Amino acid sequence: MTLDNIIASRYSCRNYSDYVPTADEMGALLEAARLAPSACNRQPWRFMVIGPDDADGRKAVADAYAREWVQTAQTYIIVFGTPDKAWVRPFDGVNHTAIDIAITTEHICLKATEIGLATCWICNFDPAVLSAALGVGEELVPMVILPVGKPVDAAVPEKKRLDLSELVIKR
Repeated sequence: MTLDNIIASRYSCRNYSDYVPTADEMGALLEAARLAPSACNRQPWRFMVIGPDDADGRKAVADAYAREWVQTAQTYIIVFGTPDKAWVRPFDGVNHTAIDIAITTEHICLKATEIGLATCWICNFDPAVLSAALGVGEELVPMVILPVGKPVDAAVPEKKRLDLSELVIKR
């Protein structure tokens, strides 16, 4: 696949088969995440993999994000931010954790697409519920739940995006 094909094929999957990603596949996703750029190379991220045998972890995800479809995935990557490690822009004090998390998460999503897996970037969850259930410290802020697996339907849905002419600001 070319990068253009990967970008065009990536979508938010909300119905997963019972396929369990292999250790090699998960390793490839985490390596893509590790290689992502971050502001001043601070790498303010950590990752937790929750697999099909982790009943407590799966319950934590279900409790934090109460949508039935998410439970169809067999594996999740929880992307945590570490705001105290992130670069802070000195001019206005903006902490770049969220930007860096977005970059590393998209690296995972694109790599997953390249190797035939699907993902869905979830941010609409209760981070306090997830943190408490997973037993992580305050220094780790759960920012993304990323289900990973194979879609039930292999057809890539049509993308609905604004036309480029609506997005480019002209001077």
